Amino acid sequence: QLQLVESGGGLVQPGGSLRLSCAASGFTLDYYAIGWFRQAPGKEREGVSCISRSGSTNTADSVKGRFTISRDNAENTVYLQMNSLKPEDTGVYYCVAKRKLFGVCVLRDEYPYWGQGTQVTVSS
Repeated sequence: QLQLVESGGGLVQPGGSLRLSCAASGFTLDYYAIGWFRQAPGKEREGVSCISRSGSTNTADSVKGRFTISRDNAENTVYLQMNSLKPEDTGVYYCVAKRKLFGVCVLRDEYPYWGQGTQVTVSS
């Protein structure tokens, strides 16, 4: 059974950092594009960053220069390093996956596999 399990969320002060992890089980990340979406209370879900099989990335303007996505296929894990966090980064962060052998990844909601989410709260 294909599963994505996020970890690493928590409470952090503005300007702080967190690293989210997404561990995959039941499938090999090698053949998948992986992304991170987030949803804040009262707001629509938005794509944050994604990484293709080749390693190319796509990152939302709102987090560009602060968030970095990476993948470790040997560990079957994807990471989201979040620096210079702002209160508006608060939300539930979801790891997503889509089998995609070629081409770039996108930040549209077209990923069939989702994790359960991890809460990130940026507050003083």
